[in-house]
Amino acid sequence: MTRQNRAVWARQTGRVGALLSALGVVVWASGLPFLFPSLGPTAYLYATQPSAPTCRVRRVLGGHAVGVAAGLVAYHTVAGGVVITASMTAGAPGTLRLAASGVVAAMLTTVGMLVTDTRHAPACATTLIVGLGILPSLREGGIILVAVSVLAVEHALVSRLFE
Repeated sequence: MTRQNRAVWARQTGRVGALLSALGVVVWASGLPFLFPSLGPTAYLYATQPSAPTCRVRRVLGGHAVGVAAGLVAYHTVAGGVVITASMTAGAPGTLRLAASGVVAAMLTTVGMLVTDTRHAPACATTLIVGLGILPSLREGGIILVAVSVLAVEHALVSRLFE
């Protein structure tokens, strides 16, 4: 590994940490789920490919919004009340409903992002977070969208300050 590679990697790693730290503080102070798995890939893309089309604000916010909406529709239509974090039983109807909800959510998100030109791969993780009952309420969907918006604003500020 060259010295230049180490410097680039250190900058990218620091950027991911900086982008997620503010939301981590919000989680700590509020106890609300402002950090969730799909924010990691979004922060990674912002840190490693900041000018890529998938990092455009419209795609990031739009993709996650489509993912939240699709996840809410799928979950409340197909698997409302079933939660993946609960003990799942092989062959049980609830397990089938939850699996179907995840599949439907991913399909709806894919078509939604294609139709609206808001392709952002991490949003497919967001839709599973919602569609599998991990954060399935309208309030939690709103928190997801606020957190993604904060991340996008942070990315814009960090980009202006350090580039």
